[in-house]
Amino acid sequence: MLYGADYNPDQWPEEVWDDDVRLMREAGVNVVSLGIFAWSRIQPAEGVWDFAWLDTVIDKLHAGGIQVNLATATASPPPWVSATYPETLPADQSGASYWPGSRQHFAPSSPTYRRLAGELVRRLAERYADHPAVTMWHVGNEFGCHLWMDFSDAARDAYRVWLRARYGTVGALNAAWGTSFWSQTYGDFDEIFPPRLAPYSHNPSSMLDWRRFTSDMLLECYLMEREILLQAGATQPITTNFMGPFKPADYVKWAPFMDVIADDCYPDPSNPHRIRDAAFQRDLVRSLKPGVPWILMEQATDAVNWRPSNPGKRPGVLAAETAQSIARGADGIMFFQWRQSRAGSEKFHSAMLPHAGTDTTTWRSVTDLGARLAALPALPAPGRDARVALVFDWENWWAVEERDHPVEIDYLALVLDWYGALHSRGLMVDIVPPEKVDDGYDLVLAPALYLLRDEGAASLTRFVEQGGTLLTGPFSDIVDSHDQFRSGGFLTQLGPVLGVRFESFGALGGATTGGSGVGAQSARSAAAQGARARFRLDGPEAEGAGSLVAEVVHPVGAEIVGTFIDGPASGGAALTRHTFGAGEAWYIATVPDTAGLDAVVGAVVAASGVRPVVADLPAGVEAARRGDLVTLVNHGDAEVEVTIEGTHAETGARLGRTAISPQGVVFAWSPADPDRADSLSPVDDAVATPV
Repeated sequence: MLYGADYNPDQWPEEVWDDDVRLMREAGVNVVSLGIFAWSRIQPAEGVWDFAWLDTVIDKLHAGGIQVNLATATASPPPWVSATYPETLPADQSGASYWPGSRQHFAPSSPTYRRLAGELVRRLAERYADHPAVTMWHVGNEFGCHLWMDFSDAARDAYRVWLRARYGTVGALNAAWGTSFWSQTYGDFDEIFPPRLAPYSHNPSSMLDWRRFTSDMLLECYLMEREILLQAGATQPITTNFMGPFKPADYVKWAPFMDVIADDCYPDPSNPHRIRDAAFQRDLVRSLKPGVPWILMEQATDAVNWRPSNPGKRPGVLAAETAQSIARGADGIMFFQWRQSRAGSEKFHSAMLPHAGTDTTTWRSVTDLGARLAALPALPAPGRDARVALVFDWENWWAVEERDHPVEIDYLALVLDWYGALHSRGLMVDIVPPEKVDDGYDLVLAPALYLLRDEGAASLTRFVEQGGTLLTGPFSDIVDSHDQFRSGGFLTQLGPVLGVRFESFGALGGATTGGSGVGAQSARSAAAQGARARFRLDGPEAEGAGSLVAEVVHPVGAEIVGTFIDGPASGGAALTRHTFGAGEAWYIATVPDTAGLDAVVGAVVAASGVRPVVADLPAGVEAARRGDLVTLVNHGDAEVEVTIEGTHAETGARLGRTAISPQGVVFAWSPADPDRADSLSPVDDAVATPV
């Protein structure tokens, strides 16, 4: 188990470094991410290089038995870069420059930035690729975190090149964008600009491509640095740190280029859905590279500094949140950062070594955690443990939140609500795009799949036909990959699978979810003040209230198992069920409230036959499986008892009725196949597969 933090010795005098290494060993640290923002220290001026300090730090870490995840240091160019080369600066939608003095002040598509960054990476790689302390490479940092879009001239030029490569001819682009509307037909690629400030909404098809381009430019920066590392002879794993469901970067497209997935996760103590949202993020990053353990590259030991209010973690929460990651496949637990900064924007951000020193609750928490993680046996790689998939798709996210729709939808908030109905039932869930749905799943949920590509529709169809259970809707199967309606109306691809015909959207008045994409609030609560459409479900009988839409759909072979009892679609189908091939497909025609969603998901879970990791879990307890390891986490404030058959992974004791303290964690060897339980040992090499 890797355990450590970002380490920024360039912020501290050399006399501190030996003390750092000594305290790292005391805390159980065995890896650090080094030099993420050290460009100005390494290269204080153009043509001037200083590696002596970095040589010293790496050697000290190596002597202390601490591995180095060496950063390429390209995330924050030094002041001389923008002063000498202002063309490297990004621009906002009005064309105004983003200036230095913060971080990420570079245009990702700038050839000059890429040249300067590439030279830095080349020199680092040539110097340290063979150093025995360097066991991983950390490219950039949180690509796009603060700069979601760049509208600079560099972006303009790169966008035109990207569009030429994508479409070949301007005629093909005009067809894909539907430019005959509003007299937007282009005669040449050089007439196309980024979607800068305009009087009204931009062409939605062009905005979809712009978001694809933005994600691709960030990925190109990563791939450029990766290629330089490889050319210099680096053989260590190469990665960068993701940020969970981060809208600007389509991580599904990025994942194949990561040797190991790394993720930064900062659950908000004030978020009532903190546990659910964090579990979703960890399931998402696990699903990006199936079968490969991942690294929690950053989390906070206590409070952060960048929210309006920054409460710290309650006692035990750090260990509980850490266990949530391990349970879902993490083999590395790291923090921002090692030593708390004395200056700068993040000086109030917690660290492993607080500014108040070692006689602190935080220090005791991280050293206790380090000792516990060091004592864990080797853990199995995350396998195909989930029989349930939740469809989450970046291109759909971009398209469904565009302007000028029947309603505004916060896609992430909606997806989190659907995930929550599964998470509360103790089910393991993979988070996948529609194309990744296959017969390894028994149940698939696909909410608000507005943009549905041909390949995705084929996968969902095949899944149901071969015996799977699908729940989708509302506002699904509306547009193609260009954000254009298909011929023949709506639900043109999934209609036969669902056994329904779609007539109208039935938008409900009042508040919307706002399309913020942050997912911190429930989609239902965001729309709570809007008009509602109540519905009633059959066998088991339940009622719920829908918001945002009450779609008008007509059964064409489907059975109506839920009916609107008021609102514009009163008397019409709210929930349908249809046998298709060997499986069945359900459609919900509104956004249900808590009770309604729970009833709908409960019905499809029962129909699919999927079972929780551990049955009869008390409220506030979650269970997750990675191979033969089951992790139980009690997020509540009272001791609970859980029944689980197996062996305690830390003590070797047999388990049965097991007490778990508040914020307590139990790691248990408990194979999904009960016949293997008696033969399972916590040191069984067939089970314990290290990274």
